[in-house]
Amino acid sequence: MTVGVCTIEIHIPAARSLKDKRRVIRSLLDRLRSRHNVAVAEVEHQDLWQRAGIAIAAVSSSQKPIDAMFQTILSEIEMALPGHIVSHDVDFI
Repeated sequence: MTVGVCTIEIHIPAARSLKDKRRVIRSLLDRLRSRHNVAVAEVEHQDLWQRAGIAIAAVSSSQKPIDAMFQTILSEIEMALPGHIVSHDVDFI
């Protein structure tokens, strides 16, 4: 069994308040949960307006399907997010 964790740092330049940021992040997290059946949470920068850190966790029998899913998720975030990904990191356990 392999557990994969992807942490993503996001910049949302259009956010003018925490309410704006949380609206964008909540929509993104709900979409990822429903489409990819992964565990997702905002884990960093909860008090900053234009910055967010999210973590995505997935479990599979091997590393390859998790890695492919994370690449799909990163592409989806880049296309759907009104901002951009600053950095991302993938770890396997």
